Amino acid sequence: MFGISGGEFALLLLLALLIFGPDQLPKAAQQVGRVLRQLRKMANSASNDIKEGLGPEYKDFDVQDLNPKRFVQKHFWEGEEDEQPKKAARLNGKRPPFDDEAT
Repeated sequence: MFGISGGEFALLLLLALLIFGPDQLPKAAQQVGRVLRQLRKMANSASNDIKEGLGPEYKDFDVQDLNPKRFVQKHFWEGEEDEQPKKAARLNGKRPPFDDEAT
C-alpha cells in the first residue's frame, strides 16, 4: 500500500485510536480521505493544464517523464534492441540492489 507492513499499519491504527478516541476517529478518517481526494484532483488538474499549455505537438507527453529516474529509464532502458544484458542484470526478476554510497 504505502510501503508499510501489516504490523506497522496495525500500530498506526492503534495510535490513531488512542490519539483521536473512538468517537473522533471516523471523523478524522473522513477528513483525511477528503483531503487526499482534493490533492489528487488538484494534481490531475495541474497535469492537464501543463498538457494543454504545451500544445498539440506534445500530445503524448507524460508528466511522470519529468522525474529524473523515469527519464533515465525511458531513454536508456526501454526500447533496447538487445534485451539479453537487461535481463542478465536482473536477479530473480528484480533489479540489483542500489548502493547510494557507491555513486
